[in-house]
Amino acid sequence: MTEGPSQPHNPGPEGYGYPGPGGYGHPAPGDQQSFGPAYGYPPQQPQRPQEPDWSALADRTQAGNRRRRKLLFIGGGVLGAAAIAGIVATAVIATGHHNQPQPGPTGQATGSAQPTPTTSFPAVTPPPPPNPLAIISSAKKDTAPITPDNLFPGARVTIQGRTYDKATTDTTSTCSDVAAGGLGTVLADNGCRRMLRATYTRGGVAVTVGVAVFDTKAAADAANNQARGYVQPLSGGGVAAFCHGVACRMSSNSIGRYAYFTTAGLAGGGALTSADTAALQAGNDVSTFAFNEIVQRGRDQAATSGQNG
Repeated sequence: MTEGPSQPHNPGPEGYGYPGPGGYGHPAPGDQQSFGPAYGYPPQQPQRPQEPDWSALADRTQAGNRRRRKLLFIGGGVLGAAAIAGIVATAVIATGHHNQPQPGPTGQATGSAQPTPTTSFPAVTPPPPPNPLAIISSAKKDTAPITPDNLFPGARVTIQGRTYDKATTDTTSTCSDVAAGGLGTVLADNGCRRMLRATYTRGGVAVTVGVAVFDTKAAADAANNQARGYVQPLSGGGVAAFCHGVACRMSSNSIGRYAYFTTAGLAGGGALTSADTAALQAGNDVSTFAFNEIVQRGRDQAATSGQNG
């Protein structure tokens, strides 16, 4: 395909564009969540102590195809109250002869038995466990190390029976270096601290996911809302250059203080057509995987925080 001037802000109903020097597609009017497949916003942060409905949140991140993998709901079991709740009733020794003295050890009459002193404990309710979404929404709380290995674990990922092999990963603190078509400026303007990328392949399709890390949820949401352009496809690990100057599919979304982007196309470097569905599915699946791994960071840190009291 011959490279030319940047394409207008309208990818059409199919949601694919042209990366590289020739320009790239943009989200359709009214669709602030995607460049290619339509993605929905995650819901606003729920109020503690209730934990977010991860299943509903995952569904809304891919409103285009409505086929999110249901996330496990993390239990926030509350420990039982410490010691004895309430006031312990005083035990009273009763006999069949009311108000009659009983003989003591020396044969002398004694008064009725006195109540045994007891100790009562107030009811104690432990604080609710930390909210995973609150943790991953702030750099002050989300303090666990973040590397390509722990964000993109394993040699492959399986989403609803579809398996993708991980080809290669990288990371940079200069987010604009691995973004194009205007996305680099958006990331820099909103304070992107780091970009981590990974490329996955399946059946002749390659997809790169880039996770941009910000200090706050507000910054990540702003970058997602303003997103244009695309994350540059990452070749290596047996995957040749792809999505350069040809039609490919793109997506954008955010959760917590993370914005994540996908660029999906033919692994051989060819152009997609509007009838293609494999790249669309690959972009959706790898985006789902990124969402799950970011949420898992919050779960892991919430569990650790709860154990540490």
